[in-house]
Amino acid sequence: MRTISDDVAVRLYHLGDDGAAATLVYGTLGEALALAAAQTDDVQDGLFLQTSNDVISYLDYIEG
Repeated sequence: MRTISDDVAVRLYHLGDDGAAATLVYGTLGEALALAAAQTDDVQDGLFLQTSNDVISYLDYIEG
């Protein structure tokens, strides 16, 4: 993922085992990361961050 600031607009969504994507929040990267960190490990496994030009799994993002 390209270098971005905490205030860039993102979508945080969960991709379920059935392939359905459920949006948790449209907000800033900072808001999305805080919400993602508050989720259980099972939920975090299916979380993705989407910007206007990129998508990355939450776990890949925080692991660097």
